[in-house]
Amino acid sequence: MRRYVVIGLIVCSLCSQTRAQGKDTRLEAEISNLMKGFHGEIGLCVYDLKGGKMVSIHGDSIFPTASIVKVPILLGIMRETEIGRLAYHQRLTYTDSLYYSEGDDILSNFKAGSTIELSKVMMLMLTISDNCASLWLQGLAGGGARINQLLDSLGYRYTRVNSRTPGREGARELYGWGQTTPREMCLIMKSIVEGRALSKTSSDKMLRLLGRQYWDEEALAEIPAGIFTADKNGAIDDSRNEILYVNAPHPYIVSIFTKNIQDKSWESNNEAWELTRKVSALLWKYYNSGVAGK
Repeated sequence: MRRYVVIGLIVCSLCSQTRAQGKDTRLEAEISNLMKGFHGEIGLCVYDLKGGKMVSIHGDSIFPTASIVKVPILLGIMRETEIGRLAYHQRLTYTDSLYYSEGDDILSNFKAGSTIELSKVMMLMLTISDNCASLWLQGLAGGGARINQLLDSLGYRYTRVNSRTPGREGARELYGWGQTTPREMCLIMKSIVEGRALSKTSSDKMLRLLGRQYWDEEALAEIPAGIFTADKNGAIDDSRNEILYVNAPHPYIVSIFTKNIQDKSWESNNEAWELTRKVSALLWKYYNSGVAGK
């Protein structure tokens, strides 16, 4: 555990550095203008990986993660592979006790006794946001309590798994499966991109997994298809969220979180999703307007 405490100290130092970094006031003004009149609460963090500047609008407010909780679960399961409790390609056996009825999961349609590689369960969790796969991996990672211990050791104060986690019932009532802040989720993605989330090997695997996203009609829709991106989004009735890394000539990370939104529709023109697309389009143009493809 000493290794993770050391990493946690490094991350805490980075958090302090992040707060001390220059603020892009022009970009903040342009984003704030897009947010005017939004019916709900919104938090955003943008990190310019080339220029080092940030924009944080309610970046330290706590929001529900919805399915973005699967990024902390990913950290937890990769930690288990690093210390040898699990192997990345080991075969797992699906049982009826893992069945999860809500949603349109692929894994819930497996027959009891079927086997699947751990790596493929991770792919299902991240690529199509399969909840059955995610809950299975949360358990294999030692449960929410162990994942939260890891997050704490890495210096993340507010990002937590709540569901099926003893002692976090009250937080679950407020935030659902998980909670985070736009700034912390931006820092988690940054640590993965820079190879500092656990080991470099684990970070690279996580980045590749996050680069295979099926749900690509919000922030991702505004990025040219030829640009590598790593992304995870999440949605529940009153919250629509996304964390996105764009590996363009001018690379950046953006996290957008909402809560208590009035428009709870599930059509593509949902107000929160429309705002996400507008912010993503603005950022692409702001940083990479001269890049061909969009």
